[in-house]
Amino acid sequence: MDIRAFTALETGKLIKEKKISSPEATRAYLDAAKADQAKAIGDGAKINAYTEILEEEAMARAQAVQRRIDAGEALSPIAGVPMAMKDNICTTEGHTTAASKILGGFRAPYDAGVTERLKDAGAVILGKANMDEFAMGGSTETSYLGITRNPWGLSCVPGGSSGGSAAAVAAGLAPYALGSDTGGSIRQPASFCGLTGLKPTYGSVSRYGLLAFGSSLDQIGPLARDARDCAAILSVISGRDERDSTSVSEKPFRLDEPLFGDGSGSGDGAGAGLRGRRIGIPANYFSMPGMSGDVRGRVLAAAEVLRGLGAETEEFELPMIDAAVPTYLIIACAEASSNLSRYDGVKYGYRAPAAADIHDVYYRTRSEGFGTEVKRRIILGSFVLSSGYFDAYYKKALQVRGLIKDTFDKALAKYDIILTPTCPTAAYPIGGRIDDPLAMYLGDIFTTSANLTGQPALSAPCGFGGGGMPVGMQLIGGAYSEALLLGTAAAYQTVTDHHKQRPSLGAGLGAGADGANNGAGDGADGGAGLGAGGAEKGGAN
Repeated sequence: MDIRAFTALETGKLIKEKKISSPEATRAYLDAAKADQAKAIGDGAKINAYTEILEEEAMARAQAVQRRIDAGEALSPIAGVPMAMKDNICTTEGHTTAASKILGGFRAPYDAGVTERLKDAGAVILGKANMDEFAMGGSTETSYLGITRNPWGLSCVPGGSSGGSAAAVAAGLAPYALGSDTGGSIRQPASFCGLTGLKPTYGSVSRYGLLAFGSSLDQIGPLARDARDCAAILSVISGRDERDSTSVSEKPFRLDEPLFGDGSGSGDGAGAGLRGRRIGIPANYFSMPGMSGDVRGRVLAAAEVLRGLGAETEEFELPMIDAAVPTYLIIACAEASSNLSRYDGVKYGYRAPAAADIHDVYYRTRSEGFGTEVKRRIILGSFVLSSGYFDAYYKKALQVRGLIKDTFDKALAKYDIILTPTCPTAAYPIGGRIDDPLAMYLGDIFTTSANLTGQPALSAPCGFGGGGMPVGMQLIGGAYSEALLLGTAAAYQTVTDHHKQRPSLGAGLGAGADGANNGAGDGADGGAGLGAGGAEKGGAN
């Protein structure tokens, strides 16, 4: 039995039925992760999904969880199932570094709220997943601990900042993972790596123990192979946490809700379709500069599938998309400037040696400890918060944020779901944008709005581009509509198999014949209703 071939829920079921044990599942994933980390560039590029593998701790926890299961203790559907934790979420096991030199060697004295809930539910933490430093980046190339590679094409980025979490799941190095999403950092790597990833409603999942980047934007969420796994994970981690002042109590997500019903609340299965659901398709999103024809075709083909399941779709114009990225960057950088001021070489983490005085400690520590992208955002954030520019930039960005929220609220008063591409392109080559920050930031043009508005958004695989790299569609809903988004994605996944495709590891660019053929057949007439079709090739990169 290939334990790593199963989803998280399937693995949990096998453990519950005593067909496998939690230690057996944990060992299978640990061996795979260790084998990848042992690779060198000379004899096969490693994916480098983990900053740290917690072998001893994971095996001890798996054995403890197995004893709880054997004793008949009622646990979650993912009890005993191992997982990867993004390296900016605190765990008492191992280190929490946010993939930064300035936190090298730091051990968190407490577990994050989501870590506690997962442990109580019987989860086993395999290790800490690589990421862009302090979650600042869209490619996992800014990590101090080395780049992460996309399992679908080892010369391509996995997306970011949760690229390590996504790569671990896509490569079979973990059945699921947690990431954090400040401007698309769960959804973009989910799209690039062929996974389902969810950014929940702001405040629905505790941020206690998450190393803060943009406090009004950050949200923890799951990355998994399909929507059902994401639903199971969300049912564990969501809910009120008194230690997080932004945590809300109403409508915690529960797996026993009629998630996969037909929209009538009958809960009679995803196969019943999406009758009565109204899905809005913003036509202007599909004509943005830099939009790949492959992505356009795959997403529009997915819209046809949703129509076939009974959903009503309609094109409309969703304004203010051009304002999303600059508004996001001003707010995110301002909050980052404030949040990262605590890393000064005095309290914890890296301290520069041979400093002359306290001011020199601050200067040298932050100069040596932070990477280029983090410094860029701190400087920009400090600038927009300065007395001479606060009103011109930060205050205006907050006002525009309100306008963007109003725009989405109006659209979601008419439609149950907004369907967009997750990203303008599929995964691009490593090094392709790292020296062009503007191009990197514009890759988040479709994802940042949901962080600015606080609404939930999900990315699900909907095919492959001409280069064989995965393509994702994004579903955006109103506050606390996670059940609707997950149910819609689950319904789509009952009649498609994009989420079941696996990368052929060791390939160069592209996913091999299976992935490319799957994508090519999916968008031949996917341009119906919005002009350009999916037959256009070669636009993914």
